Amino acid sequence: MGTVVIGLGSPLMADDGLGLVALATLRKGRAFEPEPEYVDGGTWGMNLLPIIEGAERLIFLDAIRSGASPGAVVELDREQLPRGLGIKLSPHQIDLQEVLALAELRGRLPQESVAMGLEPERVELGCELGPAVVRGLDALLERVEARLNAWGHFRRPPEDTTAPPLEPGASHGV
Repeated sequence: MGTVVIGLGSPLMADDGLGLVALATLRKGRAFEPEPEYVDGGTWGMNLLPIIEGAERLIFLDAIRSGASPGAVVELDREQLPRGLGIKLSPHQIDLQEVLALAELRGRLPQESVAMGLEPERVELGCELGPAVVRGLDALLERVEARLNAWGHFRRPPEDTTAPPLEPGASHGV
């Protein structure tokens, strides 16, 4: 699959929806060559396992609690990604930590994996990102673009949508 960018979180929990907002902004506003695969991972849990295991390189976009000030860019390389298996009451409680642990146990967690995000300001019921997280979004996207560049994905110049100049003596169609 090459490079996969996975947006994570819940758009119903304020800053927890950051990963999905960052993914949509990246997908809409920045075209790369070659284009990475974009995945809206939301709260998919175990359903992300085949995507993770099939990737060569992974970027997870998410709100990441690190103790930094709200809106600060946080980057966790592969060795820092939390992985672990815990006792669950239901299969619906599976989160990314368990998915990463399983991929690691199976020897299929890509060597080039990173989680990139922002320190959340608030994670509570609500559909809007907090002001500090909104202010940090551009800095996050610049870091994501730098990582994609390091992995051989370069930004395509915007397409020229202006009309070509008319040849001398050509009709203007009026």
